[in-house]
Amino acid sequence: MARLIRTEKEVEGNFEEVWLVVEEDPLQQWPAGPLDVVGRPAVRKDARERVRGEARFTADIRLPGMLHAAVLRSPYAHARVKSIDLAPALGLPGVHGAVGPSEAPGLEHEAGYSGAPVAAVAAETFGQARAALDAIAIEWELLDAVLDPEEAVERGAVHGEAERYERGDFDRAVAEADVVVEGTYRTQVVLHNSMETHQSVCEWVDDRLDIYTSTQYVWGVRNEVARELGLAPDRVRVVCEYMGGGFGSKNSAGEYTFAAAELARRTGRPVRCALTRREENTAAGNRNATIQKLTAAASSDGTIVALGGEFVNALGWGGWSASTEGPLKILYACDNVRTVRHTAKINTPPMKAFRAPGFVEGTFGLECLIDQLARALDLDPLELRRKNYASSNDGTPFSSKNLRECYERAQKHWDRRDEVHARSDATWKRGVGMASQIWYGGGGPPSYAWTRVGSDGSIAVVTAMQDIGTGTRTAMAQIAAEEFGVPLERVEVTVGDTSRGPYATLSAGSSTTPSMGPAVRAAAADAKRQVLEIAAQRYDLEQRVLDIRNGRIVSADGNLSVALDEFLAILGNAQILGKGARGPNPTGMSVLTFGVHVVEAAVDVETGEVRVERVAAIHDVGRIINPLGAESQVEGGVIQGIGHTLSEARLMDQETGRILTTTLDAYRMPTIADVPEIVCEFIDEPDEHLTNLGSKGLGEPPIVPIAAAIANAIRDATGADVHELPISREEMLRALREAKERRGAPAAV
Repeated sequence: MARLIRTEKEVEGNFEEVWLVVEEDPLQQWPAGPLDVVGRPAVRKDARERVRGEARFTADIRLPGMLHAAVLRSPYAHARVKSIDLAPALGLPGVHGAVGPSEAPGLEHEAGYSGAPVAAVAAETFGQARAALDAIAIEWELLDAVLDPEEAVERGAVHGEAERYERGDFDRAVAEADVVVEGTYRTQVVLHNSMETHQSVCEWVDDRLDIYTSTQYVWGVRNEVARELGLAPDRVRVVCEYMGGGFGSKNSAGEYTFAAAELARRTGRPVRCALTRREENTAAGNRNATIQKLTAAASSDGTIVALGGEFVNALGWGGWSASTEGPLKILYACDNVRTVRHTAKINTPPMKAFRAPGFVEGTFGLECLIDQLARALDLDPLELRRKNYASSNDGTPFSSKNLRECYERAQKHWDRRDEVHARSDATWKRGVGMASQIWYGGGGPPSYAWTRVGSDGSIAVVTAMQDIGTGTRTAMAQIAAEEFGVPLERVEVTVGDTSRGPYATLSAGSSTTPSMGPAVRAAAADAKRQVLEIAAQRYDLEQRVLDIRNGRIVSADGNLSVALDEFLAILGNAQILGKGARGPNPTGMSVLTFGVHVVEAAVDVETGEVRVERVAAIHDVGRIINPLGAESQVEGGVIQGIGHTLSEARLMDQETGRILTTTLDAYRMPTIADVPEIVCEFIDEPDEHLTNLGSKGLGEPPIVPIAAAIANAIRDATGADVHELPISREEMLRALREAKERRGAPAAV
């Protein structure tokens, strides 16, 4: 029976209450642990297509008569278009169309950063389109640019009012504490650098707009484009069959989609607009820089009595302000907390979500400070974390929390410290560090799925979600196979087309599996129920004594065992259709993921080189659907986090605001040579309050604690305190000099 409910939906730590209609979900959670299909390692369903190059990405779309677009971008950090003449470009060979400021959403007269889009040209080839950009006659009015985030806050150049939070009496707790530590931490701008650049191919079919795009949210792009162009949503079709990386940066349509759509309308031909690799580094979004001024206070027994922080998010010209203070507010039990977050509006490219936005940055500062507090208290860092274990989120109970078990499993890795220290020599110093992880990952409704059972016994799962490279197709197939009672190879999953499947949530915020999985299971259960109803009639048995196991219809007494395809052959061309919906999140509970990383690192004290040699990652994310896929997610998150920590940084000319790191040889991402030994462990305990699966998301948790754990390992190895990311050789040598001076300084009187 359908019912109207009001529930809470969370994505990237942002919560909203929504009304929606859901079907009653009678399914009980499966028992914990590996089942027949779920909980067993499974090779990706689309592995063959990917390795053979048969998977069709947006970059592979070739439509008849397709034109190619190039975008004119501002060379200035802040400027306004005084005049622009597109006629010279339109007169060049091969050029078929051009649009200027305000003629397509995203193309503006005021450019708020170097790289901001102002015009676009479509031509027979991309080379012709690029050449046409140089022919555009444009005159600029230069405007005052603000590039320093602290200056921006002082001048009131901010995105909205400061976000403030307080519980307890912070000032009193600090004044009465036995130990108080403070620190200022800085994190850099980091670029997504998706292998498949941001791009769309747009084609008008009568009054319908078809968009082939590299996106994490086909329905979001559909609704955004329909709203901006004044179309009925059903007149916009969005397709993303395969996607080559996004990491949070591909949740919206982008100016490239709107430019392609308008140029396609004007020319009557399909248009591709794809960002170049250089544009990926200047105009595709980024993880914003932060400044964190933190305070932690404790009593002599190790009880944390106060935590406080003033945060500046250097957002850029646009984007949204992530909760950098989130970990400080909820990771540890503390009665007295005060935070304030300023969001600086500066003339740099806009922020876009990047794998656990805010929490990666905030965990770096907080978990480094917690280790500093442990040292001041002369306590073991792991014991300090155990002692201040939070049993609720500011009074709201957790739907499940097994962080204590994560700590227990981390102990054996933590106990390797003496062995690691013993491998140090005069040049290379080795140490062990750790950091805790907290992040969201409960997902939420609405999300829907259909199943179609044919007379050959095969099952098709149909839903218009996205697989952004995380193995979602495989996880959904495992869930359907487990529920229906057939081998995994009998299930196929269709995704990525708003016109060929029901609504699904975006693939971001660690929300895909916990949002889509329950709907897929419910749809498989609905189809299975119908098959058993028919079988009960065919064999004159009660439905309750029948089941489907390993592709066979069986009875409880063992007297009936018939192959599913043999039985379903009686259907002929008829099909059985199942439907399922994702139910609400638990009322009055906080759904979060937890974990801990233990890192072994080595530091060359002469050159400042840092090597991560081993990472033990223990995570609590509810039920694990595919252990092989889960391990891949952890390994990917750890490797990406190592890059963020040690080498990746967008460099900018502080005078002009121009981005300097525009190629992959200038912006250094980790290679296989930087990958350490990675040990993965999962608690694999279903959240008994969360849907019919008990699964949470794993896409983002592995990247959250890695920077702090590396920094804490460096401190353990050398005594040097690192306060800034990335930990370049220059930063490492600075910290080593400071540590040496501190050791040589006379004791305070």
